[in-house]
Amino acid sequence: MPKILVVDDDAAIRRLLRNTLVRADYAVVEAANGREALAQAGAEHPDAVLLDLGLPDRDGLALIPLLAAGRVILVVSARDATDEKVAALDLGADDYVTKPFDSEELLARLRVALRHRRDADAVQSVVTRGDLTIDLDRRSVRRGDAEVHLTRKEYEVLAVLARQQGRVVLHKQMIAAAWSGDEDPRIEYLRILIRNLRQKLEAPGPIGSVIANELGVGYRLLGA
Repeated sequence: MPKILVVDDDAAIRRLLRNTLVRADYAVVEAANGREALAQAGAEHPDAVLLDLGLPDRDGLALIPLLAAGRVILVVSARDATDEKVAALDLGADDYVTKPFDSEELLARLRVALRHRRDADAVQSVVTRGDLTIDLDRRSVRRGDAEVHLTRKEYEVLAVLARQQGRVVLHKQMIAAAWSGDEDPRIEYLRILIRNLRQKLEAPGPIGSVIANELGVGYRLLGA
């Protein structure tokens, strides 16, 4: 039973999160501020932390590097500014959920982050999403029985997304993988590349069924 540390100064939010997590068979410990969060992390050794940023004694962003070693950090905050999300992810958070949140989506994000952390030491060479198969060893991509032909840059971006399937990947991480500093890495280039990838990878239907956009932050390859 994974243990989750809930850090939020709002008792009603802590109660909601506790009930949601207990229903999903997680063990739960709580903290109302940064000092308690650090103490609980040291005493209880949680597998993951659901962290609010607006704490009374210190900014939650400052806690991320202190809490992140060896455990999942899922920020759950009312702050919805893009720079806040990017800062949290840069500091080591695994994901970012904005309040008010959907409980089932939060649980799904938590499951993905825990699974990714658990499998971090394992080499996963084949990644799937529906009928899409990405073989990272062979550098091949298939939809059903048909091979999908990608440009070098398209493949490099897809590989970064595949290695972190289910997790948001920052724009700058994808740009660094595809352009490697040899061209002007403008965000418009990445958006065009993602549009082309979607046309090649997604079956007819709603845009974002394979690659989801995290507005202003990055993209994620959705889980299988």
